[in-house]
Amino acid sequence: MAEIRLEHLQKRFADFTAVRDTNLVVDDGCFFVLLGPSGCGKTTTLRMIAGLEQPSAGRILLAGEDVTGRRAAQRDIAFVFQLFALYPHMNVRRNISFPLKSHGVTRGEIRARVMEVARLLRIEHLLDSPVSRLGSGDRQRVALGRAIVRRPKAFLMDEPLGTLDTEFRQLMCDELRQLHDRIHATTVYVTHDQVEAMSMGDRIAVMDGGVVLQTGTPGEIYDRPATRFVAAFIGSPPMNFLRIGQGAESGSEVLRINGATLPIPRLQEASSGPQVWFGVRPEHVVLGADSGLRGEVFSVEYMGARQLVTLDTVAGRIKARVPNNLSVARGEQLSIAFRTERVVVFDGLTSRALRSAANPLAGNGAGHG
Repeated sequence: MAEIRLEHLQKRFADFTAVRDTNLVVDDGCFFVLLGPSGCGKTTTLRMIAGLEQPSAGRILLAGEDVTGRRAAQRDIAFVFQLFALYPHMNVRRNISFPLKSHGVTRGEIRARVMEVARLLRIEHLLDSPVSRLGSGDRQRVALGRAIVRRPKAFLMDEPLGTLDTEFRQLMCDELRQLHDRIHATTVYVTHDQVEAMSMGDRIAVMDGGVVLQTGTPGEIYDRPATRFVAAFIGSPPMNFLRIGQGAESGSEVLRINGATLPIPRLQEASSGPQVWFGVRPEHVVLGADSGLRGEVFSVEYMGARQLVTLDTVAGRIKARVPNNLSVARGEQLSIAFRTERVVVFDGLTSRALRSAANPLAGNGAGHG
């Protein structure tokens, strides 16, 4: 396997720029996820790594070699598509072995490697079955087997679980991660599903509008988002945002709104405009605390061990994830407080998180995987 490095990568289609000045490093053996909404540039980035699209500018290095101008077949990379792209007239064994036959591998070596992959994916009993008779989960295993059997330098996966139902998707998430750990592969995985990204990725790059907004571990992305978009895209429900009509100053520890004082982490920089966004995750909202901010309960959703309470306040609507044994009724007036160390303050003009001791990753837009 090998490190993948993208340097100032760009892709333009006529007047439209799909990928803008992307710099990323995917370390050898890393499970790296490109995450973002449809049209953000993640699949275009993956296709450039694979050699299916040529970049308009920048370089792609694989294992230290510049492969920017090489065709896909010359890059020693395996690609797994969302649609399984299997040969319907072949059985499972012939589908998996096809890449080896194309490269002139001996019959004995093909048999050994196909059996090795089949055992790894637990599909030995399906080797002589026609792929047309397989379910979605087994077809995806065959597609993975055809990629793995080549023993490439890296695996690229473009939403490979997108066509599976919820139960199969969760199962395949677990199996894909276990498979990655067993073969120590370098993997770049594209998805719009934050649950897939957070559960499988060693590191995640969040993209929007062709730009990498932040890279980091799942914990860093969730706890210390670099922009308001990242904070809103990650988490279900997403982070609460309160628009405050008063800029935060460097060193500030409080924000005031309608007479209520909201404690915040000590900031290390000032906002660039007259307004800021005050962000806090639902699980870091405290109800019934001694606070000047109050809200009226709009709805209560039972979620097993927890309940999701929605409140209307003078600063906007707030969601709180609280224990289910807390008695809350619609229309009730409650005091609201926040866990100060978990608050993130976003610049009102740039939407960038303002640096603080609790959010040292603010503004981070690139990094290693």
